[in-house]
Amino acid sequence: MFKPHFQISPKTSKALMEIEACRQAVADLPVTVMLLDSLRKSARLVSTHYSTQIEGNRLTQEQVADVVLEGGTFPNRERDEAEVKNYYAALDYLEELVKAHETITETQIKTLHGLVMTGKAKPSSYRDGQNVIRDSGSGRVVYLPPEAPDVVVLMAEMFDWISGEQASGDLPAPIIAGLAHYQFATIHPYFDGNGRTARLLTTLLLHKSGYGLKGIYSLEEYYARDLGSYYDALTVGDSHNYYMGRAEADLSGWIEYFCSGMANAFATVRLKASQAAKDSPIDQSPTLRKLDARQRQVMALFDQEPYITTKQVADLLGVHRRTALNLCKDWVEVGFLVQFGTGNKNRRYELG
Repeated sequence: MFKPHFQISPKTSKALMEIEACRQAVADLPVTVMLLDSLRKSARLVSTHYSTQIEGNRLTQEQVADVVLEGGTFPNRERDEAEVKNYYAALDYLEELVKAHETITETQIKTLHGLVMTGKAKPSSYRDGQNVIRDSGSGRVVYLPPEAPDVVVLMAEMFDWISGEQASGDLPAPIIAGLAHYQFATIHPYFDGNGRTARLLTTLLLHKSGYGLKGIYSLEEYYARDLGSYYDALTVGDSHNYYMGRAEADLSGWIEYFCSGMANAFATVRLKASQAAKDSPIDQSPTLRKLDARQRQVMALFDQEPYITTKQVADLLGVHRRTALNLCKDWVEVGFLVQFGTGNKNRRYELG
């Protein structure tokens, strides 16, 4: 059974507090729908660029945007182009999983890997042989992951641990996400695509746990800026062999690195989103001060059209359709919204 060994250091505790402060600050920002959409697209492109760059992709950030959004091509970069398209498609699927409000399953992560490698939403099978990780320069063995027959059991144990920790609430969500990232990379269940899938799993766990930050942040840039530190933090224990101490290693250093990176990314987004909201030509401040965080977000929907639906509210807030309906009913009672129609298909709302 996966039983990670770690301690929460003072630096980790400080990072966790910074993460919470940024999360609340961004949640309260009066970001308009158009601005939010723009920030989300930018974050997804950044994630795609840096997560694939970590694995050796040679496209620049501008070229990634050209390939993904405009269908651009570059000479002798066919493999790189396929990688960024596949990763972007995996982020699309990840967004669907977040909206579904279901428990994360092993099949979903296998499907994310399938998208990363082939661009097709088909669950991929774990490796059936050993995968030795070597230094590209010297050729020496850097890491020897668990043998193929053990992968299925180890992965099942990891997902059982994730479910158990999420249910108990004993660990902060960033700690769970960080440990899952480490364990996936350590098991190395595939011959290729492990790093990208581990980072997608991390993002999915954070979004599912309320740390989505409106979908406008990217952890991948933090790792890519200093790959040496990223790999050093993942390399724990006295041996490169999984069976000789790696499984029981102290993960305190990795957790400190992961939470510090998350705090760094959240602080960057807080600054960027604050400035963007400040520069918005629509001054909603007097009214917004009277509204709660969700009402502020929903109010931005009216920038584009006079009427909204419960589906739009559900999609914007990332909640179930039934929850959105109940919220709208409450807001009609307090005068925030005015309802027109009663059926599911013709019900719509005007700003009160």
